[in-house]
Amino acid sequence: MIIVDTALERRQQEGNPIRVGMVGAGYLGRGITLQIEKYVKGMSLVAVSNRTLSKAERAYREAGAETVKSVETVAQLEEAIAQSQYAITDDAMLLCEAQGIDAIIEVTGEVDFGVHVAMKAIENKKHVILMNAELDATLGPILKVYADRAGVVISNADGDQPGVMMNLLRFVKTIGYDPVLAGNIKGLQDHYRTPETQRAYAAQYGITPKMATSFADGTKISMENAVVANATGLKVGKRGMYGPQCNHVSEAVSLFPMDQLLNGGLVDYILGAEPSPGVFVLGYDKDPVRQHYMKHFKMGEGPLYVFYVPYHLPHLELPLTAARAVLFEDAAVAPLAGPVCDVITLAKQDLKAGEVLDGIGGFTCYGVIENSDVCQAEYLLPMGLSEGCRLTSALSRDQAITYADVELPPGRLCDKLRSEQDVCFTPSKNSEE
Repeated sequence: MIIVDTALERRQQEGNPIRVGMVGAGYLGRGITLQIEKYVKGMSLVAVSNRTLSKAERAYREAGAETVKSVETVAQLEEAIAQSQYAITDDAMLLCEAQGIDAIIEVTGEVDFGVHVAMKAIENKKHVILMNAELDATLGPILKVYADRAGVVISNADGDQPGVMMNLLRFVKTIGYDPVLAGNIKGLQDHYRTPETQRAYAAQYGITPKMATSFADGTKISMENAVVANATGLKVGKRGMYGPQCNHVSEAVSLFPMDQLLNGGLVDYILGAEPSPGVFVLGYDKDPVRQHYMKHFKMGEGPLYVFYVPYHLPHLELPLTAARAVLFEDAAVAPLAGPVCDVITLAKQDLKAGEVLDGIGGFTCYGVIENSDVCQAEYLLPMGLSEGCRLTSALSRDQAITYADVELPPGRLCDKLRSEQDVCFTPSKNSEE
């Protein structure tokens, strides 16, 4: 973001870097650590938490840190920060509670664990940056309520697809075009992929088989597009999105129903197109003078125009989100209000009563996006809450799973907050009358 660079340069010159802590030191966490510590001026990653402590240390070592201090208490962490020592811990709550940290970056992809981190950070007046579309799509609206009350920013991340889509959409809107579709460019979607089918791919790129599966089976793109829907008010035209195939993103102008585009707009995706893995926005304008200019500049005949970014680079761009939050109180992506879209849970195979769902990226279920009013009306189980749920009845492959079909694990904060979110954003019968 132009403007952020000069503000960070000023913080560097003043010797007053933005201090961030990160929870999660996996594949993306290591890339973020390297980026902040070697290439971002005016920012310092002062602490990293990971359940396996050696992975937190590895992230710092790969970024060139010579000494790393393991801490077990808030006091020890605050002392390390004061002495400009890199700190690692297996207790994420220390980062959320310690003085001297401006923002928490959450990079776990876990819903219940991630919501504990987000809530504790908000409670302690820290900005929260989510590289966790799964959490954001499931509980983002209620987390935004808590963040607003605390006077802090909660935001999804620049560089990840939701952030790139939202930045592009803001650009399109700013130049006077009506954004009528925000979309992903996806190479593969097969709802029946499993950690076993994705094991070789995962090993090739150093990610977990479950993460690779969530990409391939369509759950991840549903989560990402739900985040964008909640930040814009755009909906889906049908359950699971249209996802038409094409050769190039420029063809997208003719692939979606115009009546839905002009009646509130859509989130969706195209499959197999170049440039992949980018994102795109369809902008609408029927001014004949502006259409003449757009034709001259090789943007097409109109009134729909494709604006696109041919890449997404989450580990490189996420630090900009922290800077936007701390310096300008600006979120890259945050819910407007209540949920617009949700990601629901479908059976990946025939399932028996008594089986336990293994959640995102597993063998038993996959997620697809649906409009939130439908989810409420049909009592559908959010995919972000599916892990650990025990089935009370048998289900057929591709059947949508409802709350009535499962027993929820006891005592989860994610379930408590989801219920609170449902109540907060569901109009009462009295208000409707």
